[in-house]
Amino acid sequence: MKLLTSVTTVGLLALLTLLPNFSHAAELFSSKGQVSRQDILRGSITPERAWWDLSYYHLDIKVDPKQKTISGSNTMKYRVLDTQDRLQIELQAPMKLEKVIQSGKELTIEKDGYSYFISVQEPHEIGSEHELIMYFSGAPQVAIRAPWDGGITWNKDENGIDFIASSNQGVGASIWWPNKDHAYDEPDNGTLISVEVPEHLVDVSNGRLIKTDHNKKAKTKTYHWQVVNPINNYGININIGDYVHFGEKYQGEKGQLDMDYWVLRDNLEKAKKQFKDAKRTIEAFEHWFGPYPFYEDSFKLVEAPYLGMEHQSSVTYGNGYQNGYLGNDRSGAGPGMLFDFIIVHESGHEWFANNITHNDVADLWIHESFTNYSESLFLEYHYDKDTAYEYIRGQRMNIYNQAPIIGTYNIHSEGSSDMYDKGGNMLHTIRQIINSDKTWRDILRGLNKDFYHQIVTTQDIESYINNKSGKDFSKVFDQYLRDIRIPTFEYFIKDKKMKIRWGNVVSGFDMPIRVNIAGKVQWLSPTTKWTTIELDTPNPNMEIDPNFYINTLNVLSNVKTINTFF
Repeated sequence: MKLLTSVTTVGLLALLTLLPNFSHAAELFSSKGQVSRQDILRGSITPERAWWDLSYYHLDIKVDPKQKTISGSNTMKYRVLDTQDRLQIELQAPMKLEKVIQSGKELTIEKDGYSYFISVQEPHEIGSEHELIMYFSGAPQVAIRAPWDGGITWNKDENGIDFIASSNQGVGASIWWPNKDHAYDEPDNGTLISVEVPEHLVDVSNGRLIKTDHNKKAKTKTYHWQVVNPINNYGININIGDYVHFGEKYQGEKGQLDMDYWVLRDNLEKAKKQFKDAKRTIEAFEHWFGPYPFYEDSFKLVEAPYLGMEHQSSVTYGNGYQNGYLGNDRSGAGPGMLFDFIIVHESGHEWFANNITHNDVADLWIHESFTNYSESLFLEYHYDKDTAYEYIRGQRMNIYNQAPIIGTYNIHSEGSSDMYDKGGNMLHTIRQIINSDKTWRDILRGLNKDFYHQIVTTQDIESYINNKSGKDFSKVFDQYLRDIRIPTFEYFIKDKKMKIRWGNVVSGFDMPIRVNIAGKVQWLSPTTKWTTIELDTPNPNMEIDPNFYINTLNVLSNVKTINTFF
C-alpha cells in the first residue's frame, strides 16, 4: 500500500513533546469535544510511526471459546524510512503485550495508555528491513452491539456450537491484536493469519486457506490464511463456527475469480439461494468500478453472528437471508427490497475502503459515501436508471444535517453518519452536473485504477473528480462535506422575468442546476447574488430536477420545500 510520508501538524507534535509523561485523559478541546492524549497518539502520525513502513504481518493466535481469550504472537516486518529508535504500536486493554523480541533479544517497552513504545536495538539503516515478534494475550473486549461498538462476539448457534467473530472498524484492530493501528500504513506484502481453534470448529479469515494443521494431542486445528495484497488492519478478521463451504467461479475482467461461501451448517440451502446476489454484485461493480481489486486473494462471503462488515476478501454476512436491510427498505421507496443490502453494500467496500483506503478516519466518507452510492449503481445495472434514482432519492429521509460529514483530523475522529445517505446524494448530484454517464463511469473506474491499493485523502478524491470532469466542484464539496446546511435554490417569477440565487450556502457557492421551464429542459447557473433571467413566456411553470439534493424557496409565495423524493 502506498505510504504517505506526511506527519502530524506542528501543534499536535508539539503537544506530544510537551506532555511526555502524561498517560491519562488530557482535557483538550476540539470541535468534537474533549480530546485525550490517547486520541492524539492513536489518531496522528507520530514520529514513532513515521520512520518505518509496514511490509508484513504474521498473526498467529489461539482462540479459547471457553475462557473467551485470545493469545499468541504477531510477527511484524518493516522497512526503515528514517533514523529513529522507538517504534509505536497499539494494543487495547484488557489485552496485554507480554514481550517483544527482535533478533533473539527482548526489547524495552514503554506503555502510554494503550500505545506501546518499543525501543529497537539492532542497527536500523535507512532502507533496511527488520522484523520483531510481539507476544500478547487476554480476554478482549466483548462486542455488545456488533459491528457498531466493536470487539469479539462470543455466540452460540442454534445447535449450541460456538459462533465467534471479530468486528472492529471504529474501535480499531488493536482491540484484539497488536499492530500499527492507523489507516495511513498497510503491510505492503500482505498478511498470514494462523488461527488455532477446537478441532470441531472452523476458522475463516482473509485471503486463501493454504493449509490446515491437525493438532491431535491438543485436540485443535490451526487454519492458515494467506493474504498477498496490502490490507487495512480493521479488515483483518476471524470467523469461527460450525461452517460448511460451497463456491462458484466468476469469469471477470481479470480472469477467473474464486467466489467462496462459508455458512453455518443448518443454513446451507438458504445460502445457496440468497448468495446469488454475490455474483450479481461483482458483475455490477466490475462494470462501474473496474476489476475486483483482490483476485489473488479470492472473494468470500462468510456468515457472522452480527449484521456484517467489509473485511477484505472475507466479507461478513448476518442479514438473515432476506432482501433489504434486515428485511426493510432503507429508502422507503420500494427498490431497496430488490436486493440483499448487506451483500451489496459490504461487497461494494472491496473497491471503496479496501482498495481505496482513507488516510485518516476523519475522511471515512470516502469509504461510506461511495459505497452508499454503489447500492443505486447495482440497481441501475440490473434494473434501470429510474429505479436506481428513486432509491437514492428515498435515502434522503435518513439524513440529519446536524454535523459535517468530515470529522476532525489527527485525533481518530469520524464525521457524521450523514456520510452514508447524504454523501451518496452528494455524489448523485455531482453526477447530474457532469451530465455524462460515460464520464461518470470513467471517473469511478479511474479512481480504482489510479489509486489501486493506495491510501488517499479527501483532497486526492476532490482533485481527481475536478480534473477528470473538467469542472470545479470545490464549493460543492465544501457545502456537502464540511457544512450542515442544504443549499436552498431561491427564486421568483413575475411576467417574463425570473430572479434566482443560492441561499443557505458557503461563500462563493455556484452549483449549476437543471430545471424544466414551460416544458423545456435547461441549465441555470445561480450564484449567491440575485440574477435576472429573461423568459419566453409569462409566468411559466418551472420544475426543478429532483436528482439534485437541495431545498427550494419560492420567494413570492414564501413556500420552502425539500427537493422531491420520488
